[in-house]
Amino acid sequence: MAERPEDLNLPNAVVTRIIKDAIPEGVNVSKEARLAISKAASVFVLYATSCSNNFAMKGKRKTINAQDVLCAMEDMEFEQFIEPLQQCQEAFKQEKLDKKKEKATKPAPSAQVEEENDDVLELSEGESGEGKQSTSLVSAGNNSTVNEVDNDSSESSVEMIEDGGD
Repeated sequence: MAERPEDLNLPNAVVTRIIKDAIPEGVNVSKEARLAISKAASVFVLYATSCSNNFAMKGKRKTINAQDVLCAMEDMEFEQFIEPLQQCQEAFKQEKLDKKKEKATKPAPSAQVEEENDDVLELSEGESGEGKQSTSLVSAGNNSTVNEVDNDSSESSVEMIEDGGD
């Protein structure tokens, strides 16, 4: 919880921007009116959060989800907010899905890389047992292998293995 009540206020710049977007151009808002709107918005957010938390607790959860917020809006008698909130939620889900699809359609990096001297490098990653992540790089030119092993303790080690001559 905040140490002082002022810590719970919304940032003035954000409130001012919202006010300017909501009113017609040329209308001025006094400093006292901006402060009153800011405090009212902060109280609304705290009240909505508290009501949403009550619904989460009824569901024996510690995390507030979107459905809790929608139920809180109805409980607070702000039913007119429910439909716009649901539309925003659907738009957010669609945007997230579109980004996921876009990311999936991007070509993955090639597993093999050719260098100027026609050496082929092979890069492989995988689990090497007991929570260790390993990366191996094999160079065809000089028959050497570099193994990098990441342990759970965020330490990594690199070992160079030289094969004998051809």
